[in-house]
Amino acid sequence: MAGIDPAKLPTTAAQAAALVRDVLAQPSAFGPDAVRSSPYESDPRRWAVLGDDCVWEQQALPKDVLASLTRHYEIPASGGRGPLALSAVVTVHRTAEQADQENAEVLEEMLRCPSQLLRSAEVLTDLTDVPNALGDLGNDYGDDTLTETGTYTSDRLGGPHPYVWEQTRIGPFTVVVSAKGAKGWSKTDLFDRLRDPHTRMRTGLRRAVERDAPAGTGAPSGSESPVTKGSRR
Repeated sequence: MAGIDPAKLPTTAAQAAALVRDVLAQPSAFGPDAVRSSPYESDPRRWAVLGDDCVWEQQALPKDVLASLTRHYEIPASGGRGPLALSAVVTVHRTAEQADQENAEVLEEMLRCPSQLLRSAEVLTDLTDVPNALGDLGNDYGDDTLTETGTYTSDRLGGPHPYVWEQTRIGPFTVVVSAKGAKGWSKTDLFDRLRDPHTRMRTGLRRAVERDAPAGTGAPSGSESPVTKGSRR
């Protein structure tokens, strides 16, 4: 792994916000049928926090976060399938330790609130988290990874439908993709839709912040091989 170049890390909110926008996936990363949802982007000055009552709410970014932005996408209903809601989030912390704490908090949230209210008519239930450190179970691309699965129910789409949240930490950054299912979508379908955008964002981030490879050595070893297969929420 080439390793992060400290000189390439953003040190201001403006630098971090610019990097986040460069790294965040475009709708086409989720497939040719993906479109922007409305609203497309979250307020970059705020992020979602899970309260003591297990309800998600928007709050101002904490001091340890330089930037965080969520984009929302949708696969429109067609062919007997309901609309699939997708999101991507990139967050820039001031230190790797603070980003690691974000990962730890996701685990704590699942244990504290196995049922979570996203909005007044959207609920996540039966949440299960699987963390993996670098080198575990095929994780050769992030300092830590976290996969959360569960069920999603809403007044508009019914349910329960599958729900998937995948988060990777690379140094002081976290990169997230998620999907809230609908009629006709399996959990495997959700993983398939998330795989490419997650890989593209991780790769784009590494290219932006890792040390340059010495001349004549080819691509940095930290770049990922091709694969064939938020608000934070």
